[in-house]
Amino acid sequence: MRTTLNLAGVPSIVAEFATSHRRRIADALLATAILCFTVPTTLLGLSFSLWGPIPDWIEILVEVITVGTLLIRRRTALPMIVASVLCAVLTGQIVPMAFAAYSMTAENKVRHWQLMSVPLVAAAAAIDYVDPRTDDLLYLCLVRALTLIYLPALVGTWVRGYRGMILELRAGMREREQQAARRERRKIAREMHDTVTHAVTVMVLNAGMLHEATDSEVDRLAATIEDKGVEALGELRELLTVLRREDTPRTAAGARAVSGLVEEAAATGTRVTLHYDLPDIGLPTQVGHACYRVVQEGLSNVSKHAPRSRVRVVCEAHDGVVTVSVVNDRGGGGPRMSLQRLLPHSGFGLAGLEERITLLNGRLERGPTPDGGFMLTARIPLQPGARLSGASADEAAGGERP
Repeated sequence: MRTTLNLAGVPSIVAEFATSHRRRIADALLATAILCFTVPTTLLGLSFSLWGPIPDWIEILVEVITVGTLLIRRRTALPMIVASVLCAVLTGQIVPMAFAAYSMTAENKVRHWQLMSVPLVAAAAAIDYVDPRTDDLLYLCLVRALTLIYLPALVGTWVRGYRGMILELRAGMREREQQAARRERRKIAREMHDTVTHAVTVMVLNAGMLHEATDSEVDRLAATIEDKGVEALGELRELLTVLRREDTPRTAAGARAVSGLVEEAAATGTRVTLHYDLPDIGLPTQVGHACYRVVQEGLSNVSKHAPRSRVRVVCEAHDGVVTVSVVNDRGGGGPRMSLQRLLPHSGFGLAGLEERITLLNGRLERGPTPDGGFMLTARIPLQPGARLSGASADEAAGGERP
């Protein structure tokens, strides 16, 4: 029986293993490099000790122990520092001390690393001074000791700072991604509410009117329900196509479509009047769309909570500020059907509307009126990026309400 090996996925497996065990692989390669540097020096008889000749097996044992402490340098630096100093004293090898100086700062395992560097530099200078293969000039030994010990420690501090900066950048990136995801979820909830709630409210109202309609009116009401259902599906489909973009859909309803909302509300029995005084030219698309959503939310709430009330819709622009308000009185006669039961109050509509107005640097007010009704008013600056100020801000804070 012949067995075939599939080697197509081997590179990816190796890459994944190298990524997940990157630090361990680096420590193993570093330990191998130090062994290759120290052990052959001992075997060739080029090593020396401050206390005179010692057996080669002791030197090799000390070198192996020093390399072993290198493997735990990320958890604690003291064993490697002590072992590297012992290795330097017994074998004359300064290289392990250089790696120990780098590790104690790069891994941030020694708080006062400058003080710890002093005995390491002193030991390196003493070993270099008694080394028969080098000169006996003390200041040159100090310079070489500083270069081999203090400089790696200083480089370790730079590496630690770089790693900390990378971690901060990654944490900041994750935080920004989470904030963007939260904004996207709020946008989805706001758009879904604005798109669906009004159309469904009109459909429910028309469905309720079927119980009181004559045979001649049934076809008209059924056609209205069908049209609103198709409209809601179309808006949802368009919403899905632009969900990942910040811009408003090209076909988003603007301020000129407010009259259509008023006509729909009147067709369901709501007594509504409209005062429209907005410019047809120069009105930003987002501002016009926000005006439409304010009227839509106001009329939807009236249909659900006060279907027999009288409603006044005002859309006007003065001094660079667009004011849109939907005000209804207390109403009377009792509702024809319990829309509050069929469409329970969620509280998301006004919250999403306030977010929409705030993004345009506007202000949204809502609350009861003196005669027991309810008022919903939005004031939005015409210029993008402008903010309400002066009289507009005072009026929005406590001025006369329409």
